Formats: sequence, C-alpha cells, structure tokens
Amino acid sequence: MIAVVGRRAATAVLVLVLTSVLVHGLVSAQGDPLASLRQRDPPVAAEVIEQRRRELGLDRPAPERYLAWLGSALQGDLGEDLQGRPVAPRVGRHLLVTLRLVVAAVTLALVAAVVAGTYSAARQHSVADHLITVASFVLLSTPAFWLATLLKEHVALPVNRALGFPAISTVGSQTPNLAGGWWTGLADQLGHLVLPALALALVLFASWSRFQRSAVLDVLAADHVRLARATGTGGRRVLVHHVVRNSLAPLTSVVAVDLSVVVGGAVLVEKVFAWRGMGTLLVEGVSGRDPNLVLGWLMVSGVVVVAASLVADVLYAVIDPRVRRG
Repeated sequence: MIAVVGRRAATAVLVLVLTSVLVHGLVSAQGDPLASLRQRDPPVAAEVIEQRRRELGLDRPAPERYLAWLGSALQGDLGEDLQGRPVAPRVGRHLLVTLRLVVAAVTLALVAAVVAGTYSAARQHSVADHLITVASFVLLSTPAFWLATLLKEHVALPVNRALGFPAISTVGSQTPNLAGGWWTGLADQLGHLVLPALALALVLFASWSRFQRSAVLDVLAADHVRLARATGTGGRRVLVHHVVRNSLAPLTSVVAVDLSVVVGGAVLVEKVFAWRGMGTLLVEGVSGRDPNLVLGWLMVSGVVVVAASLVADVLYAVIDPRVRRG
C-alpha cells in the first residue's frame, strides 16, 4: 500500500511541475498586463510604468520569471496582483467558497449515483430502470449553468414569491452582516448551498449513475457472484457485499477524471448564483490581464484536482486488493 501511494505521489508531483510550466507559458503569452496603464487618459508617466514592469518581473526573460515565481509559490507566495495586493490570501478565501460547493455537489451526486445506478442494474428493464435512464439522459444533455438558471428562475423565485419571503436562497454564498452565533452562520451557509449544489450534482449524477449501472451489470455477470447465489446467499447480501463494492472501483476512477469538469462547472454555477468563489476571481484576473492572479488561480485549481485524483487512486487501491498486489 505504501508503494502504491509513493508511486501515485511521485506522478502527482511530476504532473504539477509540468502543469506549472504550461500554465506560466500560457499566462505569459496572454498579452501585456500593463496595457491598461499605457492606455489611460491622461497618460501615466513612463517612469511609473517602467517601475511597475520591474516589480512584476516583466523586464526579465520568461524562464527566469518562471523559476522566480516557482520558488516563491513553493513557499506559499503567489506574488501580488496589479493593484499590489497579495494573491495567495485572495485565492485562499475564494477557494474555500468553491470547495464548499464542489464537496457538497460531489458527495450528493456520488451517493445518488451509487444508489440509483445499483438499483437500476438490479432491476434491469423494469419501469424504474427506464425512468432512471430517461432522467439521466435528459440531465446529461443539460449544461450545468442552464440547469442552475432553471432552478433559480422557475423553482426558487416562484416559491419565494408564493410564500412571501425568501425561503430558498438564490444570491450569494451567505447573508452579509448576519447576526447570530456559529450555528446561525452554518445554517445560513447551508441554505445558500442547496440550489447551487443541487444544480451541479444533478449533472454529475447523470453520467455517474450510467457508469455505475454498467459496472454493476458487469459484476452481476461475474463468476463469483453466480457462485454466491448458487450457494444460497440472499440476493440483498450478494448485492451489498459482492456487487456494490466491486463496482465502486471503476466509478472511483471516473470521478477522479471528472474532477476538472466539476471545477469548471462550479465556476459557471457560481456565476448564476452570484457566489464570490474561484469563478469570480478567474473572471477578474482574465478581464484585467492580471498575470499573477490568473497564475495563482490555475495552479491552485490544478493542485486541488491533482490532490483529489491522488486520493481517488489511494481509494481505488483500498477498494481493489489487486491494485495493491500489483
């Protein structure tokens, strides 16, 4: 098991190094970050622009800038944005908001996908199986941001108007200047989390439940399952102890591969519900051509995805003993 974790960790480090090179190259090629200063009217003094250029390291070659940035990033310093504010604390605050949404959506989607996919496979060709299949394909063809808009405009807002008060939160990740203790704040955050997490989870559920159904059908046809049934083991016990556990290993890999899609979907869903998460930070960095802000966003997002993939690989080894022996 230690060897498996070590190999996966070494691969993760290599992926992050290559990602940092690619990300730095792409951000360096996006244009002049000081263009807004050069285009101001009245014009900014050339000495001010040159000083800012030196502060951002734009007077040095790209490889030298990359090595300097990488050395600082390894110490937790992601530099400063164009307004002179440290990037790392800003990314950290926005990341916590986005992680709240991602963790809730993935957990909800994973539980629902395992239950629905397993039930659909166990009741193959039944009415329930056909209903789950149709619902999954409908959700699979629906973009996350559009589903979020539908939930907001055609579910939450009509309900709130009918009740006469905002029973379902539709704006922001929490209520500003909320009075009360820790439990009040937690309840408020959970209330704001319901709709965004549901919108993102439904899209994830669509593909994951289909994959879980296929995996369960494959395991149901395996020799060890037929043997367990032939020895008189109850159907529910066979399903829980022999089928579900063996079907989770492939699903774990799919979830790990889809993590980058989850982060991208979360950015779009945040925009619909006006969450100030990583999506807001990315839009600000790209629209303002802020190199350190975009670099920080991309690298932190990459670290989160790679770390989650590493956890998924370890879980795969826990679930499937053949991976540990191999």
